[in-house]
Amino acid sequence: MSRIYALANQKGGVGKTTTAINVAACLAEGGARVLLVDFDPQANATTGLGHRPSRARSTYQLLHGATFEEITVATCVPNLDLAPAHPDLAAAAVELPGREDRERVLGRALAEVGEQYPYVIVDCPPSLGMLTLNALAAANRLIVPVQCEYYALEGLTQLLESVEIIRARVNPQLALTGLLLTMHDGRTRLAADVAREVRAHFGPKVFESVIPRSVRLAEAPSHGVPITSFDPDSAGAEAYYKLALEVVERG
Repeated sequence: MSRIYALANQKGGVGKTTTAINVAACLAEGGARVLLVDFDPQANATTGLGHRPSRARSTYQLLHGATFEEITVATCVPNLDLAPAHPDLAAAAVELPGREDRERVLGRALAEVGEQYPYVIVDCPPSLGMLTLNALAAANRLIVPVQCEYYALEGLTQLLESVEIIRARVNPQLALTGLLLTMHDGRTRLAADVAREVRAHFGPKVFESVIPRSVRLAEAPSHGVPITSFDPDSAGAEAYYKLALEVVERG
């Protein structure tokens, strides 16, 4: 059975897309076939891997019966395929609520992929709307990026409560793989305080790996490649390699 990871947090700018791209790339470089599903209308994972959003090939088409085979494209990373997004995906907020299968669209499409991809990573939008609900209903694992900033814990409890509701009512297979500390600036006391508080609250649910605040990580998407291709010797690349190993070990 494929490991399907949803990358979710209702807060924006916490590193969801950066993590989705780079964990997917690290896993693919390790030899596993990986599918990265861009399920965010902003399409940042799409452009971050060097593709321009296209109406003809996007995850929006999944809402209207398209298959992953019809929309998936190859990337610059061997073994890593991308299901790109397009801003049209924002229409899901209007189109899905009236459908009986509104929370099952993505899961049904992924079921047709079978075991073609041992790893599937879904980049969710920064909200708890219909697209994120679809991702959580389809996934069997969840990674929550948590920015090392003052408001890090604000909304995190709500998200985890929502996950418990989804697990109880929609998807009992959904399990929390871990909380990931991102944008950590080792020069500041604030980052250390936030990291300590998150670990105090959630203990072993927090990954040991910590993603640093990094200019090179921020630059990589503008070149359409993951950090492991843009600057494989950087601190950001090293952090994501370590995270990918930890993700594999946690199962």
